[in-house]
Amino acid sequence: VPDQFRMCRRNLEVMGSIVRAARQTKSVCQKTFADMRWNCSSIQRAPSFGPDLLKGTRESAFVYALAAAAVTHSIAQACTSGELPLCSCGSVPSEVPGPDFRWGGCGDNLRYGLQLGAAFADSPLKSSKPGTQALKAMNLHNNGVGRQVLSDSLDTKCKCHGVSGSCSVKTCWKGLPNLEEIASDLKSKYLAAIKVTHRLIGPRKQLIPKEMDTRPVKEMDLVYLINSPDYCTPNLHLGSLGTQDRQGNKTSVGSDGGDLMCCGRGYNTYTEEVVERCHCKYHWCCYVVCKTCRRKVERYVCK
Repeated sequence: VPDQFRMCRRNLEVMGSIVRAARQTKSVCQKTFADMRWNCSSIQRAPSFGPDLLKGTRESAFVYALAAAAVTHSIAQACTSGELPLCSCGSVPSEVPGPDFRWGGCGDNLRYGLQLGAAFADSPLKSSKPGTQALKAMNLHNNGVGRQVLSDSLDTKCKCHGVSGSCSVKTCWKGLPNLEEIASDLKSKYLAAIKVTHRLIGPRKQLIPKEMDTRPVKEMDLVYLINSPDYCTPNLHLGSLGTQDRQGNKTSVGSDGGDLMCCGRGYNTYTEEVVERCHCKYHWCCYVVCKTCRRKVERYVCK
């Protein structure tokens, strides 16, 4: 949208971080949902999203929140690594350091990441680009949840100094965890997401729970507008690819278990031979010699 073009021209050096964030969002989403019926494979077609990510489902809530967190995360860390000329380390924390450490190092610049990340991620939802107001409100809300989960994850990280590795002095700074941890927190929120409707409350429209007996929406809740398909069988209209030929885990009682993953259709079992390095020995000095082992592994694939 025009606002993104303008930001791109003004901050050309930031675009590498945004490209990196888009790639990370794809890979981390697929990794986080690898054991679920919906395994985020549709994100590979971005920016040509299918119905599962366009119509206000619980899945699109997760993807928007993760992408918003990823772009902020990527910019904040690019400042720290010296990639960006207009920002550097995060500011020194205002809290007083403890007796056993001092503030130092180079903290992640969350403030700059939030500023530019929100400007880039939210501008399509604030533009006159076609789209229902309810969907824009939902996506804006979920973007905010992603950034808030990221902000709350900023933690103190330290490095020890002292004679022969003793920790007589510690230098500490504020740093962000990797994106997989943020995605894991967001997956918990995805599982507890609230179905909402966009309704006029007083002078303006707000997102309120669809069911009357549900608690009010909080700023840390992911929200969605329509129910998702069960993703058991292919349905292009709903964006479901089905779980046929997906690999399940026969012994698991979780979402990757044979019955849940295969939706009760059962699975085919086949045996595969795996070749791997084994019995490795270190020889002085300085190389490792390994043998090659073969073992049989049973695979379970949904019918």
